[in-house]
Amino acid sequence: QVQVVESGGGLVQAGGSLRLSCAASGSIFSINTMGWYRQAPGKQRELVARITRAYSTNYVDSVKGRFTISRDNAKNTVYLQMNSLKPEDTAVYYCNVDTFPVASYWGQGTQVTVSS
Repeated sequence: QVQVVESGGGLVQAGGSLRLSCAASGSIFSINTMGWYRQAPGKQRELVARITRAYSTNYVDSVKGRFTISRDNAKNTVYLQMNSLKPEDTAVYYCNVDTFPVASYWGQGTQVTVSS
């Protein structure tokens, strides 16, 4: 019904940048909050950044000043610009899309690996 697809992950050296994209498609009435989560091996999933339809944002403290979340409502797409990447940013990054009527959809995840 609703498909969520991430792209843009990969291998990058410390200090480098990546831009993740997440596009939602299918039977969508209205998208509310969109966000990025990540999970490193042996760690709990954590919220990295999220953005409301009105463009209000929040970030986990560890990425503030380095990551920027944005969205294009016309394209049902959310982005995560990641700068000054650190090895501790290595994780699988998942896109989450909340819709109305209430539902939550997840992408398959994209691997981000930062080498030291």
